Parts: sequence; C-alpha cells; structure tokens
Amino acid sequence: MSGVPASAAGGPRTAPVIQQAGLWNIANLLTMLRLVLVPAFVLLLMHDNGTDRAWRAFAWAAFAVAMITDVFDGHLARTYNLVTDFGKIADPIADKAIMGAALICLSVLGDLSWWVTGVILFRELGITLMRFWVIKHGVIPASRGGKIKTLAQGTAVGMYVLVLTGPLATFRWWVMAVAVALTVVTGLDYIRQAVVLRRAGLARERAERAERDPAR
Repeated sequence: MSGVPASAAGGPRTAPVIQQAGLWNIANLLTMLRLVLVPAFVLLLMHDNGTDRAWRAFAWAAFAVAMITDVFDGHLARTYNLVTDFGKIADPIADKAIMGAALICLSVLGDLSWWVTGVILFRELGITLMRFWVIKHGVIPASRGGKIKTLAQGTAVGMYVLVLTGPLATFRWWVMAVAVALTVVTGLDYIRQAVVLRRAGLARERAERAERDPAR
C-alpha cells in the first residue's frame, strides 16, 4: 500500500451519501397538523348553521393556525433540509384543502358569493394542473405577486369567517375584492410564464435533436 488515497491516485471515488430527512420532522408535522385542522375547521364553522359567534371565532382560530403553519413548514423544510417526498405532496394538498373548505363553507352559509369561490378555486386548480403540464421543461417559481395573493386571500377569508358588522363588514368586502383581483392577475401571469417556459423547452429539445442528427 502506498498510503495515498484512492482519489489522489486516480482511483474510483465514492459519491457522498446524502441522507434524506425522516418523515417525522417538524416541517411534516406542521403539514399534518394543517390536514387535521381542515375537518376541525369545517365542523366549527358549520356548527349550528354558522350562526354561533363563539364557534365561528374558534373556526377563525383554526384557520389562522393553518395559514400560519403554511408559512413556517415550507421555510423550515428549506432552511434545515427537511424536504421529503411526503412534504412535496402533502403540503400543496393541505394548502388547497383549508382554503377550498373555507370558501365552499362560506358560500354554503350564504356569506360569500359562489362566483368568488368559483374564481379562486378555478384559478388554484388550473395553475396546479398547468405546473404539471410544463414540469418537464422546468418549474414555475412562486412569485412575489403569488405570495401577496395568498396573504390577501387568507386575510379576506379569515375576516369572512368571523361575524363582522358595520364598517368592518364593508372593509372585508374590499379586502376580498383585492384578493380576487390578485387571484386573476397572478393567474394570468403564471399562464404567461408557462407558455414562455414551454416554448423555450420545446426549442431546446429541437436544438438538441438537431445536434444529435445534423444531417436530418
């Protein structure tokens, strides 16, 4: 033996093993909490046909916890390398579930117009499907406008969960109007990004085929 490491002597190198985070980490636990909060939130909001102020206040608390954990679980996963396959699937499901449940319940109770619920849910489902449509060409990153949209939606829906009257009831209408406008505008921007990304991906594929078979 020469005492020289194999890598220095030109021998084979062993790739470092990257250990994936376990399922039971803090980020995934927060995501699981959000999933559990969805049915709890629905039961609280719909109790006594949504006429009890106290129960609706409890529903608002559950909704607020869900929205807050939505911010922290993703941040923790990225910061401390806690990204898992479960989190990639469960996190967006939990996001859409709590918001979708809130919008549908509020419309069932007659507190929110169905067209508002339809616009927001159509946009969220459409963007999710569009991401899968272009995923082989690249990932559409979350934009600042999208984050502001999420904040506006959460604030507006939270205000509708509470029983508000007078100026606050008028104010929440305007907050929801802003949320709907941001929903539409950011949705159109995501569509633009998806089209540009897909065109660039197709052009790259054509260029690669031309390099492999220049005579064709």
